[in-house]
Amino acid sequence: MPPEIPSSRAGWRLPSSRLSLPEVHGSITIPAGAGFWRKLFAFAGPGYLVAVGYMDPGNWATDLAGGARYGYTLLSVIMLSNLMAILLQALAARLGIASGRDLAQACRDSFSRPTTIVLWVLCEIAIAACDLAEVIGAAIALNLLFGLPLTWGVVLTALDVILVLFLQHRGFRYVEALVIGLILAIAGSFALEIWFSRPELAGVAAGFIPRVAILRDHEMLYIAIGILGATVMPHNLYLHSSIVQTRKYGDTVEDKREAIRFASIDSAVALMSALFINAAILIMAAAVFHGSGHEAVAAIGDAYKLLSPLLGTTMASVIFAIALLCSGQNATLTGTLAGQIVMEGFINLRLRPWLRRLITRLIAIIPAIIVVAWYGERGTGPLLILSQVILSLQLPFAVVPLVMFTSDRTKMGPFVNPGWVKVLAWAVAVIIAVLNGWLLYLTFA
Repeated sequence: MPPEIPSSRAGWRLPSSRLSLPEVHGSITIPAGAGFWRKLFAFAGPGYLVAVGYMDPGNWATDLAGGARYGYTLLSVIMLSNLMAILLQALAARLGIASGRDLAQACRDSFSRPTTIVLWVLCEIAIAACDLAEVIGAAIALNLLFGLPLTWGVVLTALDVILVLFLQHRGFRYVEALVIGLILAIAGSFALEIWFSRPELAGVAAGFIPRVAILRDHEMLYIAIGILGATVMPHNLYLHSSIVQTRKYGDTVEDKREAIRFASIDSAVALMSALFINAAILIMAAAVFHGSGHEAVAAIGDAYKLLSPLLGTTMASVIFAIALLCSGQNATLTGTLAGQIVMEGFINLRLRPWLRRLITRLIAIIPAIIVVAWYGERGTGPLLILSQVILSLQLPFAVVPLVMFTSDRTKMGPFVNPGWVKVLAWAVAVIIAVLNGWLLYLTFA
């Protein structure tokens, strides 16, 4: 049985809560009396595990479609989504450190059993949608690089459970090191892609200015909300509130306040790398495809085939596919942890990690195989974008509880959100809910 920890706040309904990810909880020591940079290095890592979910193959599909169809216009959506993500992930870290609970445990401790079950099911759907994007992205990359049929590539992705289990057995720092290495590979790849594509700098700068036209155009809004769903991912809030507790910080108010500060810096810096990569994908698509007669490009495979002839170098396509493979594999590393956290946190059910991972991956593999077998490669692009819209529709059900908990003084004590953070956080929650409602209205009306 996992050990139990005492409740640190009287505002929680349950008197005690199990440790989140007990096998790695408090496993990374924070050096006592160390300077700022040494402590920052000790806390660095969880933010990058969160950031990989913000640059997975689902982002690629929405960013490619947005850049090809609308040029640099949707860069503003990527920027605003990333700023929302920085705020929400900082709140997730605050909740985990201050309360000793991840977001799933906090929901179970605060809401009724039926409400908890509904939130759990919605979160599982979001994880399955995210996993679907990773499965398809990795399968496409294997097909582009090695000619492996898409169906076989989809099946082969189930084997990544071995890598996840091996790294977690070696220690949590190994997982973080691999993730950071893959992020650097992706960032380097897209730095080269931007160099090859030579974007219009004035257009890029103008693209970061928000425009009302995005709300009026149904198709543009659909992709914009897909970008939002691909950027601010609901299961990342559960993940972050748990993995910040892998650090062995003290239990005093001062120690926890310091831990919150360093965890917030870690996630903000990591998410800026996600901003660069997502913006780079859209910029490349806008520079290469928009205005060149290829505005309909949305499928990753089509982008791969067109990059070399349009840019005049075969390296452009190869680098693109390598970055896609790194992105797909990187995102799978966090899928296992997120699935374990929500299942244990919401319904207090603990499965063996390999079984949990296999179940999640099979749920994603089944629709992927059906689409690939029926529609072929052409069906993967719309399916990727749809998966990101599903994520966005589920997002309010994670964001609202997070903002509620961190704004409640009876639950958070001295770590409650300051007034200005409450205003910003609720504004973000309302914006997300309104945009999703507007999308549903346009879709069905």
